[in-house]
Amino acid sequence: MRRQRYSNKVSVVVPAYNEAGNIELLIEKFEEMLRRSRLKCEVIIVDDGSEDQTLQYAQQAARRKRWLKVLSHPRNRGLTAALETGFNYARGRIFVFWPADLQYMPEDIPRMVAKIEDGYDVVCGWKQGRYGIKRFVSTIYNWLSRFLFRVKVHDLNSVKAFRSEVYQEMPTLQDGWHRYIVVMAADRGFKVGEVKVKLFKRQHGKSKFGFFRIPIGISDLFSVKYRMSFMKKPLLFFGLIGFLLLLISFVVGAGAIYMRVVLEDGYRPLLYLVMLLAISGMASIGLGFIAESLIYVSDEIRALRSKLDQADRMADDLDYVKKQLRNIEKRQKRSSGDSGRSNGKS
Repeated sequence: MRRQRYSNKVSVVVPAYNEAGNIELLIEKFEEMLRRSRLKCEVIIVDDGSEDQTLQYAQQAARRKRWLKVLSHPRNRGLTAALETGFNYARGRIFVFWPADLQYMPEDIPRMVAKIEDGYDVVCGWKQGRYGIKRFVSTIYNWLSRFLFRVKVHDLNSVKAFRSEVYQEMPTLQDGWHRYIVVMAADRGFKVGEVKVKLFKRQHGKSKFGFFRIPIGISDLFSVKYRMSFMKKPLLFFGLIGFLLLLISFVVGAGAIYMRVVLEDGYRPLLYLVMLLAISGMASIGLGFIAESLIYVSDEIRALRSKLDQADRMADDLDYVKKQLRNIEKRQKRSSGDSGRSNGKS
């Protein structure tokens, strides 16, 4: 059964992996935040193949709380996959990513939502507090990100809130690319802001941070930069390489002719090098044209998908209007029946 789009104002997605020690207290914090702020909100916990009681505790709470939804993966698939599962299920106008480790408190969510209502499309949390060696790594990562992507926010690897349209505009996220939702959104023209959020020390469970993630994160950083910069105009990238190779082949060929004609000292391997450079150059230019065609097809598919989403939203709105009309008709029939019985008695 299709869930009605925008049935909630805010959808908070909480990926959880082996967070049994935190999940019950986190749910209590969410309930307290909802009671104080009166925010129309759904909280979606996505258990990512936990090996402890995280899923059971979350499901028990969901039976008592209508605003809480629980999804699960049969095995651990990673944070990016858990977020995609939650965002694809969510039906709020605003999406929020919130970890389950209690290092961030839900009380900061209303301020992030208010920032979006002020006109921003994406709001990042700017961590305020101590977080050990991760601070040094995060500082380097954020500096590189600001340098490469020119995004003027202090902290890109923190909690985030954004309009649902932002997620709909995102390409398919590879593993670990949830960190770059902000820079990809800014690249598409969305307005990005930030809000200071308190960072607390983890009390239960084990941190998922490991030094092996540092080289992976850096490689992802440059991979995203390549996709955002060069893959927008692939002919410029591959064509530049191709013309450079052709130019080098021309220079080497001229040198080989000079050696053969003037110095009368031919060197056959130069001929093979000229052929290799010329063929590689033409192949690179041809690859650029093919990539341009693929980008064009991809843009057409994205535009078609946007139109389908718009039609889907219109269908949901129409279903909602029909439901309201049926309710009005039922109330009118009930009131007319009551009035008829009262007339009969009189």
